[in-house]
Amino acid sequence: MAVKVLVVDDSSFFRRRVSEILEQDPDIKVIDFAVNGQEAVEKAASIKPDVITMDVEMPVLDGISAVKKIMQASPVPILMFSSLTREGASATLDALDAGAVDFLPKKFEDIARNSEDAIKSLQNKVKEIGRGRVSRFTRPLITPRAKVERAPVAEPKKPAVSQPDRSFQRSTTTTRSSRATSSGKKYQLVAIGTSTGGPVALQTILTQFPANFPHPILLIQHMPAAFTPAFASRLNSLCRIKVKEAENGDRLMPGVAYLAPGGKQMMVESRGGSKTLKVFEDDSPRITYKPSVDVTFASAAKAYGGDVLAVVLTGMGADGRDGARMLKQSGATIWAQDEATCVVYGMPQAVASAGLAAESLPLQEFSDRIVKEIGC
Repeated sequence: MAVKVLVVDDSSFFRRRVSEILEQDPDIKVIDFAVNGQEAVEKAASIKPDVITMDVEMPVLDGISAVKKIMQASPVPILMFSSLTREGASATLDALDAGAVDFLPKKFEDIARNSEDAIKSLQNKVKEIGRGRVSRFTRPLITPRAKVERAPVAEPKKPAVSQPDRSFQRSTTTTRSSRATSSGKKYQLVAIGTSTGGPVALQTILTQFPANFPHPILLIQHMPAAFTPAFASRLNSLCRIKVKEAENGDRLMPGVAYLAPGGKQMMVESRGGSKTLKVFEDDSPRITYKPSVDVTFASAAKAYGGDVLAVVLTGMGADGRDGARMLKQSGATIWAQDEATCVVYGMPQAVASAGLAAESLPLQEFSDRIVKEIGC
């Protein structure tokens, strides 16, 4: 059965262009259009599409407000189109907070190397999120964004961040997590890779880490270069730990999370008694993702051996599987997100199906489990 799509944009040209691209795929059917956010809210309720593509800036009701209303009244996977600007990045992250599941650049040439790859990327993304169970989208996984005030200089810890809304969890989740204990294994690094649905997943996990988190954390999120500075800044404002966009030469420090810059690769290098980051441009046609989870995981295996706890979260494709294999061969521990809480069960499935994941966990369990496992 074809994935039914509602296309929302105030530009007639863009509505027509998106429709033409989507309907080149026989498994996608554009069933209607909306020219503003209010019309999108009404049509989401009346025609019940499988997926909505949504512009951010529109008259009458903007895209972010429309996402909030749709997710409250008629939950459905929403794919945002965004401009690759600082303002566009911030607005898109707000839309993800509101409940949108993913985003794409509005200029199709920014999606991939050529128009054919860009077309396939859009089609595949719509099909993947459209085939997910609607129950996954009944409410955002996190509470609305609230800035964490910085602690005074004399106080080393940040104030507690607001807890995410966990009312939608099954009761077994809390019970299972509370029973979990540390394996006793020693670690020096936590590495997390993700793609579609990752911004919300990372925010859900990282905001629960304590300020005294004892190891550095590497974050690999498939995201355009224009978005990673804004995303790192947002996470840093919400978390007790420090979060920064990784820079070439950064020395890995405990309690700091390093987000791989969009459009570049991030590797760990050993220099003397310390570990540093190598961040570089990568023109290799063999590597699809920039940043790539495989590249970072593989370097972590070489630099840290088995002293790594690696996590693969929601996302399309299989990026992370080969790197996870290298980590496991070195003695590292690999965890994957379970299918029920993924926006797209692609990357975690690839790792789990290859027999690399020691555990597959619901998203809401990761923060507690990671903290217990590393003995924080």
